[in-house]
Amino acid sequence: MELVLTVSSGRHARLNHNLLLLIILQLGLHTAEGVWPLPQSFTSSTERYPLNPRTFYFGYGRQSATQEGCSVLDEAFKRYFSLIFPSDGVLRFSVDKPFIVTVSVDHGDCESYPNEDSSERYSLSVSAGQASLKADTVWGALRGLESFSQLVYQGDYGTYFVNKTEIEDFPRFQFRGILLDTSRHYLPVGAILKTLDAMAYSKFNVFHWHIVDDPSFPYQSRTFPDLSSKGAFHPMTHIYTQSDVRRVISHARMRGIRVLPEFDSPGHTQSWGKGKPDLLTPCYRGGTPSGTFGPVNPILPSTYAFMTTLFKEVTSLFPDSYIHLGGDEVDFTCWRSNPDIQAFMRKMGFGVDFTKLEAFYMESIVNITSALNKTSIVWQDVFDYHERIPKDTVLHIWKGVPAKYQEELSKITQAGKRVLLAAPWYINHISYGQDWRNYYTVQPQNFSGTEEQKKLVIGGEVCMWGEYVDATNLSPRLWPRASAAAERLWSDEKQTTSVKDAFPRLQDFRCQLLRRGIRAEPLFVGHCKYEYQGI
Repeated sequence: MELVLTVSSGRHARLNHNLLLLIILQLGLHTAEGVWPLPQSFTSSTERYPLNPRTFYFGYGRQSATQEGCSVLDEAFKRYFSLIFPSDGVLRFSVDKPFIVTVSVDHGDCESYPNEDSSERYSLSVSAGQASLKADTVWGALRGLESFSQLVYQGDYGTYFVNKTEIEDFPRFQFRGILLDTSRHYLPVGAILKTLDAMAYSKFNVFHWHIVDDPSFPYQSRTFPDLSSKGAFHPMTHIYTQSDVRRVISHARMRGIRVLPEFDSPGHTQSWGKGKPDLLTPCYRGGTPSGTFGPVNPILPSTYAFMTTLFKEVTSLFPDSYIHLGGDEVDFTCWRSNPDIQAFMRKMGFGVDFTKLEAFYMESIVNITSALNKTSIVWQDVFDYHERIPKDTVLHIWKGVPAKYQEELSKITQAGKRVLLAAPWYINHISYGQDWRNYYTVQPQNFSGTEEQKKLVIGGEVCMWGEYVDATNLSPRLWPRASAAAERLWSDEKQTTSVKDAFPRLQDFRCQLLRRGIRAEPLFVGHCKYEYQGI
């Protein structure tokens, strides 16, 4: 007997899904809950095939542009074998027939890095004794391997199975990011690598590394070593060496994840001033220096010489074509108090409008990184202050409730600028109950504008700010709540409107995360077959 479930949009799909679940329950059949995030097209059958790890293989298709020796896929085959057949639990092998997963890619990009234009499209066909995975690039093949791994499940007596399945898949948005803040609390490299693993399980593809901020400067610069030796929480134990950074970038690349560094200025720079004393603006009280310092001093030529040298180093270390320059939350109080700044304002004809001074600074910094062939991302404040920035600069929305950020989306895209949405996914905020529902029901393109404007929304980002987050609570606060946003950024919106339909699938995915060693917090009352066993 063969029953088929086809996922498509509309009421018909929900009826099919409910009917199939009813029949499965009545017949006592088993099937995996499916794939998270939901593929664009997903057809599954109750026809299933037992798998034996001793006779299970990954291999390259004859026509594939990549063959054995492709570092990204060779490593992925080893990694996914262990994920598909974990060492815990009872193993029963009811079959000795081989099962081969054949992977074919059209472009041999094994030694490159994923970039903004990388295709993640793939198709996956699972049938008796074999699975065929085809992709444009190795990055798409990685996404397909993740989907296949989620299709494999264990029956009540320990036997592994995979069901007959057809998938055609690609992401809705090209940019699907997670921000980690490593300044307010230092995150050990191991915690970052574990987060990258979990990101790959949810098909996130950008790690936004908010590496420095007011509290600490953990990035160890070759050119300016005092920045970390004086600005980090500790100059030896709480820093990221160049080797650490390369390790993170390499780990991310193997999972198809870009690493986007952020060096936020002119605000959020108190830690910078400890290792570069002439960088910040001296604040005044009643005509005399108060001994405190404000944002980066935007009137000194030495400021821009320093920034040019620092960004040359940073852009040589981080291979991605994007760099985040910040530009948010600049407090003008200190600038306003400084007589040299006041004189510069008069000379430039800025009057008392300090947003013009910030615009002057940010335009200069964006020009520095443009000269280094990097595309800049800046927070929305830069747009709100009417700053003149290159047309390819990406704006990052972080403020406001839906009505406010929808208005901002409309304004920015009307100006022809590309945009990222983060405002509804500040996941460091927590509340009692199932707040993942709020992240799941965000509609990134629900704003007033033309179809051309809506295409300028290139994706979104889940932000995990670090005031109350370190390695002790990072994973449970992120997962599986971030996975709700992952489905919104990957899957077709019309197929994934129902929180009720998503809940059992996300519960099942959360259990998979636990079995893979990710401390994902519960969604509600319930249990997993394999509970988390500790660190």
